[in-house]
Amino acid sequence: MGKFIYDGNIKVDFEDRLLAHLQAVIMAKVRRGESFPFTWKDDISTGGGRTTVYVHPNVSMVFKYHGSRNPQLSNTWLHALTYNANSGRGLYVVPEPEDSTVRETPHREEMVFREVPNEQSPLVSRA
Repeated sequence: MGKFIYDGNIKVDFEDRLLAHLQAVIMAKVRRGESFPFTWKDDISTGGGRTTVYVHPNVSMVFKYHGSRNPQLSNTWLHALTYNANSGRGLYVVPEPEDSTVRETPHREEMVFREVPNEQSPLVSRA
């Protein structure tokens, strides 16, 4: 389970795969300077109900993942979530469509730091 932290004090758990899709949709809108409501159902352990936050570019958001792997994103699910985010109701969680097409995320090599040799070649003078 990952965690979405909004404005430092609102924290909600989402499964890592869902959180990755939410992050992609939210960050695309924020990069364009768009504001919108984001609503989710609260867990019964916290009293149930639902919470809505107003997402805008000037608020702090943290997407904290439990796992270390980047989940593959579904184009169909991204489209459904984006469609909701662009509506008057705003972003809300919908289940992943069964006919989802997965967008391959490029495999990134782990960062490795190596010493670069400092080969000093003699300067060749040209006449």
